[in-house]
Amino acid sequence: MSASEIDDYLLTLPDDQRRALDELRRAILAVIPDAEQGISYKLPAFRAEGKLVAGFGAFSNHLSYLPHSGTVLPGLRLDAAGYDCTKSSLHFTPDRPLPAALVERLLEARLAEIRGD
Repeated sequence: MSASEIDDYLLTLPDDQRRALDELRRAILAVIPDAEQGISYKLPAFRAEGKLVAGFGAFSNHLSYLPHSGTVLPGLRLDAAGYDCTKSSLHFTPDRPLPAALVERLLEARLAEIRGD
């Protein structure tokens, strides 16, 4: 995995999507500064403790945060906070990026899951 792979992915996006996902990337790295960065399943991903802990992607109508888990998002009840969610992705838009505090909660939940807390 290589951080330059994420750089290359971001360069392909429109400015507003690139800015929002770059901000998300910085928020992830603020919580897990030693995360391994790269591409997994053709999308940017972050690995910690040997496991995928987060990822993101740009799509035609939304951006997605990917916890690489089917239990993190349902457990946090983010639909009640006004975000559209599936079991495995949290959708947002460039004009409403994910707050750093929420990213931290998402990462903490995934890391706790990995550690068996």
